[in-house]
Amino acid sequence: MKIGILSYHFPPEPAFIPGSLAEELAARGHEVRVLTGFPDYPGGHVYPGWRQRWRHQTHSERLTVRRVPRYAGGDGSRMASWLSFAGSVALTGRRYLGDVDALYVFQLPAVTFAAAGLLRLLGRVPTVLHVQDVWPEENQARTGEAHRFSGRLGATLRRIYQEADGIAVSAPSMRDLVASGGAEQDRVQVVLNWTDERIFRPTEPSRAARRLIRRDNRCVVMHAGTIGVRQGLETAVRAAAALGDRMDLVLVGSGAEERRVRGLAAELRADNVRFVERRSPLDMPELYSAADYQLVMLRDLPELRGMVPGKLQAALSCASPVVASAGGDTVAVVERARAGLSCPPEDWAALADRFWLAAAIPPPARSEMGRRGRDAYLREMSLRAGVDRIEQMLQDVTSRSGRRRR
Repeated sequence: MKIGILSYHFPPEPAFIPGSLAEELAARGHEVRVLTGFPDYPGGHVYPGWRQRWRHQTHSERLTVRRVPRYAGGDGSRMASWLSFAGSVALTGRRYLGDVDALYVFQLPAVTFAAAGLLRLLGRVPTVLHVQDVWPEENQARTGEAHRFSGRLGATLRRIYQEADGIAVSAPSMRDLVASGGAEQDRVQVVLNWTDERIFRPTEPSRAARRLIRRDNRCVVMHAGTIGVRQGLETAVRAAAALGDRMDLVLVGSGAEERRVRGLAAELRADNVRFVERRSPLDMPELYSAADYQLVMLRDLPELRGMVPGKLQAALSCASPVVASAGGDTVAVVERARAGLSCPPEDWAALADRFWLAAAIPPPARSEMGRRGRDAYLREMSLRAGVDRIEQMLQDVTSRSGRRRR
């Protein structure tokens, strides 16, 4: 097949899903054409060594990447970036993608206007949306993000949900959300995201990793990643502080809420809470294996109940048992795989109880939880499983479109 891919972000940006999908589809013999912007995430400035221009294409066997300019002011004007990307896609999309057999859209709010315009330009090209984030209108109003565009964004989303021939959602609860947004239920399938399996796989910890993560034989629960508003790590600090020297909580990473979380740990005199600066993804599997559990946390917000954070797939792929303080799909994945312990979000007493139980579970049982999680990852969330499902959806929508034309 000739497959077009539309994505707002693409490697070298941290856009692993569309990047690995494009490479894998090309490796399977499809001709793949990617339409994206110039790399500027997360700072909003084009990466050093890159210059925005109109005729920028790179080629490898069966894979072509076309980049188009977009506003990259670095001043937080996200809507200007989104609309400028939509304009650039409108100018180039018909010629570049006009003869594809099917179109895959990595659907984030940032690509919504570009996707709608491209669907109009290409007519009835069979299209699969891979929805990563459902952005409710009430959430837009709360964040104040381009308030005057919020209604327009919602209306555009509803239109492309209705026009898409197939919709993949990255978490089970998203099925109902996109259906309420206008999608037909029988066109929606769950395709869980995968992780970078070249990096995140079972390994043994180095001596340096052990020294960094462990300080004695007590149980270590590690949180790796963003220390932000969505994670609500104050709950974890309170839970760890209640257990004293029974366990250690190690927070690896940084984020907007780091100062607040550090301040709470100091206020509670939680000597068993330690902070480790952000590390390269290449270092993380060894740090995972040096800890006893990985902590996955999400606050109790409606828009997060239908979200499965990427750190969960990374932990499961590394055969690390999990402690999940979240609701909705995240906890459902952990419980279905029997890959760890779970409790409701934003309940420090319940999380303290899970920490206590985690420390009491003997190491062989922890290893068994990790093994079950790894098996579940390979079966349901791996690169091979995900691309199989996306490839089948693209073939199905193309087949249905051909029957309609005949």
